[in-house]
Amino acid sequence: MSDSRAAVSMRGVTKRFPGVIANDRVDLELLEGEIHTLLGENGAGKSTLMNVLTGIYLPDEGSISVAGKPVRFNSPKDAIALGIGMVHQHFKLVQSHTVTENIVLGLAGGFQPVRLSEAEGRVAELSERYGVKVDPGAHVWELSIGEQQRVEILKILFRGAKILLLDEPTAVLTPQEADELFVTLRSMREKGHSIVFISHKLDEVMAISDRITVLRGGKNVGTVQTSATSPRALSNLMVGREIQFQTYPRPEMKGESILEVKGVSAEGDRGLPALKDVSFEVASGEILGFAGVAGNGQEELAQVVTGLKAISSGSITVDGRPMAGASAKDFIDAGVSYVPADRHGVATVGDMSLTHNSVLRRYREEKFGQGPLLNLVAASKYADRLIEEFDIKTPGRETAVRTLSGGNLQKVILAREMTTRHRLLVVMSATHGLDVGATEFVRETLNHHREEGAAIVLISEDLEELLSLSDRIAVLFHGEIMGIVDAAQAEIETLGLMMAGERQSEAVA
Repeated sequence: MSDSRAAVSMRGVTKRFPGVIANDRVDLELLEGEIHTLLGENGAGKSTLMNVLTGIYLPDEGSISVAGKPVRFNSPKDAIALGIGMVHQHFKLVQSHTVTENIVLGLAGGFQPVRLSEAEGRVAELSERYGVKVDPGAHVWELSIGEQQRVEILKILFRGAKILLLDEPTAVLTPQEADELFVTLRSMREKGHSIVFISHKLDEVMAISDRITVLRGGKNVGTVQTSATSPRALSNLMVGREIQFQTYPRPEMKGESILEVKGVSAEGDRGLPALKDVSFEVASGEILGFAGVAGNGQEELAQVVTGLKAISSGSITVDGRPMAGASAKDFIDAGVSYVPADRHGVATVGDMSLTHNSVLRRYREEKFGQGPLLNLVAASKYADRLIEEFDIKTPGRETAVRTLSGGNLQKVILAREMTTRHRLLVVMSATHGLDVGATEFVRETLNHHREEGAAIVLISEDLEELLSLSDRIAVLFHGEIMGIVDAAQAEIETLGLMMAGERQSEAVA
C-alpha cells in the first residue's frame, strides 16, 4: 500500500542476470523521516536492489518514484542529483587520492576549482560530528578497510543527501560511537531525512529501525514494524528456518602454545609506529579475539604474524619455530593460514576463476602442480568439494570470483584457508557483510577448528562475535594492548572503554 509520505517507492522491480533473477518483482517503500532496514541472506538481492535505486543498474521491469514523481535513472549521477547517496559494500574510492579529494571528486562544475583547504575543514567537521574520524589528508591506499568505509560514509554526508543508503555504518565503531551515530541518525530522521539501514546485527536493527523489509531469494518476503517483531522472528524470516545464536563452549584445558609474540613493534605504511611492544600467546584449541576500532594496529598485527610485514623489534614464534626475518611462504610452511579483511585486493584475484583462486596457496603441492603447469583435473575436483562443503552459491567453478556476492566470496576464502593444513589460523573480519545463516556457518566452522586443536587469532570489530567465539579477548588501541580479558566474564561496556583508550584496570574501576 502506497503512502503519501513516500520518499522513495519501488514497484515490481525485477533485475535479471544470465542464469539468475536477482530481484523478482520487489516492492519497497521508504517514507519521509523514516529509518528503514533492509535484511536478507547473501544473494537475496539487497545490493542489486540498492544498485537499481542508485542508477548503477537499470531495472528490467518495474518503476521507481521519488517524492511521488516517476523517475528513471540512467546513471548514479541522476540519483545523486535527486539527493540519493549510498555507501556500497565494495568501496568506490581512488586509491592514489586523499580522503578529501575522494569526497569532493565530481562536485565541481565546469572549470570551477575546488578549494581543498576549505573542503578539508568541512570533512574534519563532519568527521567529528558523526563520529567517523579519519585523516582528511591521508591517501586512501594508506587506510585500513574500516577507515575506507568511513570515507564512503563521509562522502554522502558531505553531499547533504536527503535519502541515505547506509551499509553497516557501525561496523568500525565502538559501542559508544555507535550510540552517538544512532543519536545523529534519529536527529536526521526528525528533520525529514529518509534512511535505508542495511545491517546484519539484529540488535542494532531493533534499536534504530522504524520498519524492516526482508528479502529472500530475490523476493520481498515481508515488511514489518520494528515494534511488532523480534530478532528471532527476523532470523526465521531471513533464512526460512530458526537460527540459534549461541556462545560456543570453551575448552576447559588448552594445548601447547602455538603462537608466541613477545615485545613486537612494527611500523605502518606511512612509517609511523603501528604496533608498540605487543605481547601475547595463543594455544592449541584456543581462540584469542582482538577487538578495536579499525586503524588501531589490527591490520599490521595480522601482517606480522603471517609474514607479510617485518617487525622492528621483538620476536615471533610459531609452533616452537622462530620466525624472525621469515617470509610469508615460510609462515605458510610453518602451518599458518590467513583470511585477510580485503577480499578483493589481497585475498583473491578477481578475474580468475573460483577453481584457480581455490588453489592459490596450494599450487606448489605435487597434487596440484606438475612443474610449471596446474593440474586442472585435481584443482577442479578440489573446487567442487569446497563449493559443496561451504555452500558457495555460484553458477559454476569457472566463474570469475569478482562476480560473486561479498558473502560467497568470503566463503571461497574461508574454504581455501580452512582446508589447507594449518596449526595457526589468522582471521580478520570473518563474518563482516555476511547474512545470519552464513554467519552461523562460519562461526560453527571456526569453533570446529578450535575443537580440532587449531590455534586461532580472530580480529573483528564485531563484539558480539568476539564474545560468542573467543576464549580471551585482547583490545588494541593505537597499536598497544589495553588488556586481555576472559571472554566469559567480559562486559561490552568495559570492552568499549578499552577500545576508546582506557587500560583494563581503568575500564573496570
